[in-house]
Amino acid sequence: MDWNEGKPSWTSETLPGKTGAMPESVGKSLSPTGLPHVSYHRHADVTGGWLRAATFGAMDGLVSNTALIAGVGAAASAQTVVLSGVAGLLAGAFSMALGEYTSVTTANEQVDSEVSVERKSFRKNPKAERAELAAMLQEMGMTAETAVKATEEIHRDENLALNFHLVQELGVDPREKPSPWVAGGSSFVLFAIGAIIPLIPYLLGFESLWAGLACGGVGLLIAGAVAAKFTRKPMAIAGLRQLVFGAVAIAATYAAGILVGAVIT
Repeated sequence: MDWNEGKPSWTSETLPGKTGAMPESVGKSLSPTGLPHVSYHRHADVTGGWLRAATFGAMDGLVSNTALIAGVGAAASAQTVVLSGVAGLLAGAFSMALGEYTSVTTANEQVDSEVSVERKSFRKNPKAERAELAAMLQEMGMTAETAVKATEEIHRDENLALNFHLVQELGVDPREKPSPWVAGGSSFVLFAIGAIIPLIPYLLGFESLWAGLACGGVGLLIAGAVAAKFTRKPMAIAGLRQLVFGAVAIAATYAAGILVGAVIT
């Protein structure tokens, strides 16, 4: 196999016990270490950064705006509720998007910094880096002789070796950094969608706080269930969990709205 080409030079016929064409269900890709990898099963993409940002944005939009509407609606008019809800939607969506963009960008810059440090160490202390990798491979179960041979093969390509070291030492792959634009955009859109759900009855002319709270509750159930689909967890349990957490925040804000309204009155 020619590792420097970035793909295996063998075909399915060269695999022990395998003949004919490789099934379509078999995926060929690069493993986190940078080595060619053949998989007989599929994995979800966990490197893009969008799912965490989208889930956080949707849940935050639902909970915060439903709670805001509950607190304001406990002692204010429907017009005030709508104004507060729209303001909360816009402020929250922009805040979440900017926060996600900044946090992901900062994390990526930190990874770039570590790549630079490791690359300098490669060129300044190549023998020490090889010895370090050989020791790690032995800890993974290789014999000393095999670890040394594997280390020499890996270090034939500096970029391959660099990626391997970073994955083993820091648990990060510099080739799979999440996009700050995707994270920020996902957070903005999903926060806005979540935040507008409890406002739907008011926007349709139904000036009912309980209708808005009901929409928020249904939204929490659905959002929790959808998020569970990506993690292969029971959808009902995930939906109920989000509903309970959201209900606590909403109830607390509603109670605060009643108390503050009474004091002002």
